[in-house]
Amino acid sequence: MKKATGFVAVLIAMAAIGVAQAQQFPNRPVTLVVPWPAGGGTDIDMRALAAATEKHLGQSIVIENKPGAGGTIGPANMAASSKPDGYTVSQIPITVFRAPFMRKTNYDPATDFTYIIGLTGYTFGIVVKADAPWKTFDELVDFAKANPGKVNYGTPGAGTSLHITMEQIAKQKGIKWTHVPFKGVAESMNALLGGHIDVVSDSTGWAGAVNAGSARLLVSWGSARTKNWPNVPTLREVGVNMVSNSPYGIAGPKGMDPAVVKVLHDAFKKGMEEQSYKDSMVKLDQEPFYMDTATYQAHAMKQIQEQKQLVEELGLRQQ
Repeated sequence: MKKATGFVAVLIAMAAIGVAQAQQFPNRPVTLVVPWPAGGGTDIDMRALAAATEKHLGQSIVIENKPGAGGTIGPANMAASSKPDGYTVSQIPITVFRAPFMRKTNYDPATDFTYIIGLTGYTFGIVVKADAPWKTFDELVDFAKANPGKVNYGTPGAGTSLHITMEQIAKQKGIKWTHVPFKGVAESMNALLGGHIDVVSDSTGWAGAVNAGSARLLVSWGSARTKNWPNVPTLREVGVNMVSNSPYGIAGPKGMDPAVVKVLHDAFKKGMEEQSYKDSMVKLDQEPFYMDTATYQAHAMKQIQEQKQLVEELGLRQQ
């Protein structure tokens, strides 16, 4: 009986320590890793969310841009080297779930992250220069069919949803085009406007060029036409039966205290409800796709299986 009593006392003490840690958290700034270059759509969104969340968290949120490998370097480095204390978290793009099935990675998305909150998804689209010969998506496809491999398209990297979806489109339409990976949309748009590539496939980092009239949006990839560019058709409307929006969220390293996770979740959830963040989402033409911690965890596990199947179907496993 004494042993049992002692064991219960230990459990109570451990629980008390956990509560105390959560009550003290955070007592210094939190770092939010953005695995994309500064100035792109994701960076703009995450900075707006950080600014809206700080007052609810009670500490500043410092953005740290760590681009590379299609958005996986930042989360991978966090998983490998950051303490699970809540002071370092990262945006988690869908490539994190996909990359281990395409190449060797130093992380396992099923076990190496603590999933905190689901946030939103992207508005993706295909953009060409304003003076390009293709006025419509169908004209671009017709040219690609007549000229296999001659159309060069830029994305934020191999294995990203932009790359994957472009290859799915090519498969459905019976065409072949050439992928050119970049670090982010700012870089790929410079290449497009400079005449070095023919097409950019990316999220709304191209909005400024489209709105200024230097680039033309041919098609968007959502379930419905965008609010900001309602005259542009969706993939489904041009005969490609798919929707691509890559929902994303925030996660920390594995082994985080559930009480600390709740503090972060609640603060980010309140940040999502701030008008300043909602206004930023409108500018990016993004819709909220909130998932609580348990739902986001389940979503991640489902995505891992779906992305494995997709990589196998498209034959994208690197040797």
